[in-house]
Amino acid sequence: MTMSHTHATGATGAGSVILELGGDIGVLVLHAPARLHGTEIEISPENGGPHGGHTHSLVRERATTSGISYAAVYPGIPAGRYTIWGDDGAAVGTVVISGGQVASFRWPG
Repeated sequence: MTMSHTHATGATGAGSVILELGGDIGVLVLHAPARLHGTEIEISPENGGPHGGHTHSLVRERATTSGISYAAVYPGIPAGRYTIWGDDGAAVGTVVISGGQVASFRWPG
């Protein structure tokens, strides 16, 4: 299973995530709907399949001055093309991570 709903978390405040990036390392911010709060979402290098070299991150509530949003943050990701996996094992999208940059992906639907 690529997603789970087993985590209960409180809101994450501004400045609570440390981003590791530079050289060939980038960051992904995956914007998600509120219904995915507490869900771990997996990503993997595009040529690695749903469980080959996967990385996962928890969707958390993010409280900022502009309001509440929901996102999973993947720091320290090697540059490359990644597949984002849904709970049914199907790909929901792809994203390109570039070294030294923050990539963004919005969960479909």
